[in-house]
Amino acid sequence: MGATFAAWLVMSAWIPGGQGRGQDPKPAGPPMRFEFTEVHMASPFQIVLYSTDAAAARRASRAAFDRIEALNKALNDYDPDSEISRLSASAGTGPILVSRDLFDVLERSKRISERSGGMFDATVAPVGRLWRRARRDRKLPDPALIAHARTLVGSDKMILDPARRTVELKVPGMKLDVGGIAKGYAAQAALDDLRDQGIRRALVGGAGDIVAGDPPPGMDGWRIAIAPVDPRLSYRPPTLLVKNAAVSTAGDAERFVEIDGRRYSHIVNPKTGMGHEDRASVTVVAPDGGTADALETTAYVLGPERGLKLVDETPGCAALYQRVTPEGVRTFESSRFRAVPKADPHDARPPAASSRP
Repeated sequence: MGATFAAWLVMSAWIPGGQGRGQDPKPAGPPMRFEFTEVHMASPFQIVLYSTDAAAARRASRAAFDRIEALNKALNDYDPDSEISRLSASAGTGPILVSRDLFDVLERSKRISERSGGMFDATVAPVGRLWRRARRDRKLPDPALIAHARTLVGSDKMILDPARRTVELKVPGMKLDVGGIAKGYAAQAALDDLRDQGIRRALVGGAGDIVAGDPPPGMDGWRIAIAPVDPRLSYRPPTLLVKNAAVSTAGDAERFVEIDGRRYSHIVNPKTGMGHEDRASVTVVAPDGGTADALETTAYVLGPERGLKLVDETPGCAALYQRVTPEGVRTFESSRFRAVPKADPHDARPPAASSRP
């Protein structure tokens, strides 16, 4: 598999997602670098692009940010007026017609839930909300509340009808949370919008979820740094060279809570209802942002053996798993990770972006 993938990688120049949409305009001069940043989905989203036309660059970035904001209005479960919140409020009332974006996200979520044995689940919100309060109050959720919340969790209770584009939440009290896929999905949608407008040399990053198009002029790829699982330790992950692909990282480096001497991640195991306790991070390279985002969360909860097996079973995907042990950082790689191009470790230039939890 490794040799075959390596040969494919050379021929395709690491373009698991294909050539994308849109065509390069004929250059009127050397392309210039433009960078734009706005806050969406409670995170800074960065767009870096190359264009020969400053006005076109501004128009394209504006359209891309508008696309991200439209997705935020559909997918943000913190907003009681969002589409996903209204869908949650309909639980137990029958099928509801939803937008194409929301249906696509839920369909993707259910597919990976089925592939992972339920370790990624868009219906995890009843448990997740208990842990939001736990992180704020620094107090473990009541076991009885967790037990009740778990009765509302399960993708088998979410019925999707592709023909009618409807979603039915079978049990009253069910709620949805697609935070494990939304930022990567939005970054991909923004990059696709840029391509539609003829901007192909571009990168979109939302927090640690990064989607890259064609590389900068004269470069083999966008330099994407992988954040170390613990910056105090000596291990430093490689910097990737990525084009026409997505990179996403999950872990507990920044979002966790310590209660009674135990550290709990913000990522919750849908099966147990408990915050993940393993000090680890997973970085996934995938053909598109939604896949990378969902797969890193799932692999993180599954652990290195089962998680990397799931990555290996997903076409065009590769992953690096970092785990903190008493002896230091242990790393685990999927079968394709060695074939992902890496930047020269002696190259002192700053990376274009950093994939971090």
